[in-house]
Amino acid sequence: MEELTHIDDAGRPRMVDITGKADTHREAVARGLVSMQASTFKLIKKGGMAKGDVLTVSQMAGIMAAKQTPNLIPLCHPIPISHINVEFRLDEPGSTIEITATAASTGKTGVEMEALTATAVAALTIYDMCKAVDRGMKIESIRLIKKSGGKSGTITLE
Repeated sequence: MEELTHIDDAGRPRMVDITGKADTHREAVARGLVSMQASTFKLIKKGGMAKGDVLTVSQMAGIMAAKQTPNLIPLCHPIPISHINVEFRLDEPGSTIEITATAASTGKTGVEMEALTATAVAALTIYDMCKAVDRGMKIESIRLIKKSGGKSGTITLE
């Protein structure tokens, strides 16, 4: 069994030392889903939510969150993000919004946490902006889809 990298010999948390790692181009893609009532979906689609343009605000929130990841996740390295993109796929028959976040950097460690954070915060923002009309919304299946770069190369999970 592999050792936990963020725990020292005494069982205490530690930040992994990446000093000796080579800089490589790294990219990660994460995805999540927000499901809601059909009436909520229609309000979002037509821009009729009282708090404003849900998708634009959520996209911006996801981008901003990716840049704040090391301030939110303990032991996460602060890294220079060279690209972050948050996109939505609207599924009207299912009344769902699929969020896909892609993060990229050239550095010593990956951007998986940045992509996952962007996805999660975009989903939370959709929920926040729509909760007045639909408390039953569900944030589901936030997960890493793909990562590339570094020692492990490309890993495609979906």
